[in-house]
Amino acid sequence: MSGKKTVWKPRALPPEKLYTVCDTKQFTFKTTADLDDLTSVVGQKRAVEAIEFAIGMRRKGYNLFALGPTGTGKFSLLKRFIAKTADEDPVPDDWCYVNNFDEPHRPRALALPAGRARGFAVDMDNLIIDLQQAIPAVFESEDYQNRKEKLAESYKERHEKAFSDLQKRANAEDITIVRTPMGLGLAPMKEGEVLSPDAFGELPKDEQKKRKARMEDFQRELEGILREVPRWEKEQREKIRELNQDVVRRVVDHQIDELEETYKDIPAVLDYLEQVQAAVIENLGDFIPGEAQGQNAPEGGGESAFRAYRVNVIVDNCTSLEGEACGEDDEKAVHHEAAKGAPVVYEDHPTMANLVGRAEHLSHYGSLVTDFNLIKPGALHRANGGYLILDARNLFMQPFAWDALKRTLRAQAIRIESPGESYGLVSTITLEPEPIPFKAKVFLTGDPMLYYLLSRYDPDFKELFKVAADFDNRMDRTDDSALQYAQLIATLARKEDLKPLDKKAVARVVEHGARLADDAEKLSTHMGSIVDLVREADYIAGREGRKTVGAQDVQAAIDAEVYRSDRIRERIHEEIQRGTLVIDTTGERVGEVNGLAVYQLDHFAFGRPSRISCRVRIGKGEVVDIERQVDLGGPLHTKGVLILTSYLATKFALNKPLSLSATLVFEQSYSGVEGDSASSTELYALLSALSDMPIKQNLAVTGSVDQNGRVQAIGGVNEKIEGFFDVCRTRGLTGDQGVLIPEANVKHLMLRSDVVEACRKGKFHIYPVATIDQGIEILTGVPAGEPDESGAFPIASVNRAVGARLDAFTRKAHEFATVAPRKGRKRRDDK
Repeated sequence: MSGKKTVWKPRALPPEKLYTVCDTKQFTFKTTADLDDLTSVVGQKRAVEAIEFAIGMRRKGYNLFALGPTGTGKFSLLKRFIAKTADEDPVPDDWCYVNNFDEPHRPRALALPAGRARGFAVDMDNLIIDLQQAIPAVFESEDYQNRKEKLAESYKERHEKAFSDLQKRANAEDITIVRTPMGLGLAPMKEGEVLSPDAFGELPKDEQKKRKARMEDFQRELEGILREVPRWEKEQREKIRELNQDVVRRVVDHQIDELEETYKDIPAVLDYLEQVQAAVIENLGDFIPGEAQGQNAPEGGGESAFRAYRVNVIVDNCTSLEGEACGEDDEKAVHHEAAKGAPVVYEDHPTMANLVGRAEHLSHYGSLVTDFNLIKPGALHRANGGYLILDARNLFMQPFAWDALKRTLRAQAIRIESPGESYGLVSTITLEPEPIPFKAKVFLTGDPMLYYLLSRYDPDFKELFKVAADFDNRMDRTDDSALQYAQLIATLARKEDLKPLDKKAVARVVEHGARLADDAEKLSTHMGSIVDLVREADYIAGREGRKTVGAQDVQAAIDAEVYRSDRIRERIHEEIQRGTLVIDTTGERVGEVNGLAVYQLDHFAFGRPSRISCRVRIGKGEVVDIERQVDLGGPLHTKGVLILTSYLATKFALNKPLSLSATLVFEQSYSGVEGDSASSTELYALLSALSDMPIKQNLAVTGSVDQNGRVQAIGGVNEKIEGFFDVCRTRGLTGDQGVLIPEANVKHLMLRSDVVEACRKGKFHIYPVATIDQGIEILTGVPAGEPDESGAFPIASVNRAVGARLDAFTRKAHEFATVAPRKGRKRRDDK
């Protein structure tokens, strides 16, 4: 080996490195109409395994959070896998609320086998209708009337016998019972006639005294009888009530026996029917018009009295025999059968009430009233026994909804309550429905940032959502993944009745997928963007009268989307061309370099050149970032600037002080600057200012730098190159214009066709650089210079000039530090 160092020479990238073409020879189809539907998942192996694990893991807390950028297909993929499993799961129970006759404010929850709750509700409605007809009829029957009359006669005879016996004994002693305005009383008689007070006063004193004594005795007996009359009436009412209940019991028993036979396999329903039976007998007045039975009949209740016997179906897992979903007012519910599989519910407005349900109220004579019939289910009820999908962002935008969901998952029971009740803000009596046991899988979808915030700040989150499905935004670009793109397009075209794409159109979609991924070796899994592109290309092809979508239609759709979004980019480039924003594309400048930045406006990103300048002077080894000084520079940008100081000190002032003060600024920048992608650009400006060697303005630069001078990869490389190219093209391509990019970014290049074509013709150039020395050599046209064994840089090199300038600063700083004190002492001595 000779030991000679390899001399680096700047070389522009060849056109094939600027854009990786999708070879149509790999496709065996003519159009996507020849392809089968896509059955596999595109680029989400890790997420798929997490979803399958969460679905199969039947343990508490193994709910799932699907995290990934919007548009990666989280929701559709979840639904696809959940639906497949749900079809094979058992159908969960139906649930309904019924009246609690002992505590009406605490309705009971009843579970029935799937498909039977609606039939039970109809059966109960029919039972009450039948009782409304049967009970009044039995009270009008001859048998009931005879039994009631017999009771009335018995009471009458008892009443009359008591007064008759008293009357006979009193008459035997010339005393009679008379009715007065004050009630019943006793009066003396003589020869069958009632004596007047005057006639009674003419009787002998002894006889008056004797008669008064007997009248007092009979008065006490009369009062005793009168005291017994209410008791006899009460006994009569009790016997009539017993008669009524006995009669009603026979009717109710007959009606309920049929229901008990139907629901004999459901103990909870049998227990409830016993309570209904007792309630009907106890409140039979609700079923009898008051006037039908005279004064002793119970008063009839209104239609509202029968609400207590209704069944409020909360969850109805049934379908009709014709395959239609059951409805609340479907009178054919008794013919319904259980649905197939477990429910899959997506709630797009997850308020607290929409999750856990609510108890509604009715206005009644100026007051709000409620009962168990006004209980409405929530998404948790509908998903019980199955799967619930929620958008995490929508969930957290609703007050109290997240806490309600966590309470349900922790307790594994759905408790219906208002926010006021949950936080103890309501003291009035309201409904307290019995909680319903909850057993379902909950799936949240959201951005990664939201997931990590929850993991960090909510201690309950990881306990309740143990599984994370991390959706990737890109996948490897291979022949298989390109074919998956084609199958995805074929599936979409058939599903939405779109025109088929030919193989060149598919290839252009694949290339655009690589551009979206910002990597020639990757493809974007943001299926929302791919699907939209296919739809828009179909529209353009249809507008042009083509039956098949071609590559020109796909390109037209891409161009149209850019045109709709690039008003701001167009205005910025217009101001550059008019000279309002100063960007030089010819000539040379000391301490000035064209940097490149990316602006992101929603889904549209574009590159913009920025002029970065630097000035140097003697100082204390500081590189001042003006952006930071005025609070326009972010922490990452500040970090990049601080690296410059370390680079200079390590390379040029390792054993001596760095007597430098430099200022860096983004000229005509009026907003914040963040990121370190301009750190290499700033270092080039700094080296130019120190070496006094001008930088070519026909070149622009991007890339970050480390302390050792290695140029590192950055993002948005395609947009940055195109941003400077557009400025140069508008002013006229000279053939020596171009962009310096990190060598590590070459694999990310998927440039526009016009940029590639200009490079092919030698009118524009893309230079990959791995170190700052390589970059400064291209920018200045002067070798950077490698140090020899003694550490000295070669003459006529950039590094030699930089080192000399720094040494000069150091000498002047030393001279100033030593001479100035002497002069100061001399002046003091002269005084």
